[in-house]
Amino acid sequence: MVTTAVASWVVRRVSPGRVLAVTGRNVAALRSGPSYWLVLVSGFFEPLLYLLSIGVGVGALVGRIPLGDGQVVTYAVFVAPAMLAASAMNGALAETTFNFFFKLRYARTFEAILATPVRPFEVALGELSWAMVRSAFYTAVFLGVMVAFGLAGPWWALAAFPATLLVGLAFGAVGMAASTLMRGWQDFDVMTAAQFSLFLFSGTFAPVQDYPPVLEAVVVATPLYHAVELVRGLTLGQVEWALAGHAAYLLVMVAAGLWFAARRVERVLCK
Repeated sequence: MVTTAVASWVVRRVSPGRVLAVTGRNVAALRSGPSYWLVLVSGFFEPLLYLLSIGVGVGALVGRIPLGDGQVVTYAVFVAPAMLAASAMNGALAETTFNFFFKLRYARTFEAILATPVRPFEVALGELSWAMVRSAFYTAVFLGVMVAFGLAGPWWALAAFPATLLVGLAFGAVGMAASTLMRGWQDFDVMTAAQFSLFLFSGTFAPVQDYPPVLEAVVVATPLYHAVELVRGLTLGQVEWALAGHAAYLLVMVAAGLWFAARRVERVLCK
């Protein structure tokens, strides 16, 4: 219901040209110098290093992991999809948290944009679209690494790519909504702690069935768990109806995050 209502509102009120103009402004900012390019590229290496150190290094000690359907895989094959989902999350959050907050509170970028016919929801969509460019870059390269290491088949990697885009959209929208509530840079410490907790306890390094029942219930309710399960199911070829439930969870995050972020941008800048 939420996603249907938001989609109907978007069709009536949003101009693709104005959304692309907001995204194009971010693309043009890439010409400002090499520093942003270094930040953009460096974000890819964190999940890759985790994969090499934990998935491959620790994996040699762990051995093989049994999955719920009876399939047994190497630890690197188990961890790699989780690193892929985390890469999509981190790429989107990097743009829609720190960068978005700076533009909103300090650079006053959005005040200048809203002086044009662009509306707050179009600002949110344009910023989220740019975040997806960064997230898609990370995940596409990471998928290539997985295929090169034999951790995923080429066709299943291709099938998983749209799922990584959905993961980026979901976390980007929620990150943008959270950024509108931040009062200062210190508040991002809470977000960073939450992000790292999700990274550690979302079925990334161990099956959630190995957790105590109470902790397992908490993990199953968190967003990165659904992202990991969706991406892992596709990369391993485990296509089942449960994947639709994971995707629906992420779609609700996209709709709710975008709606809230647009309302907050309008409240902050259009007083």
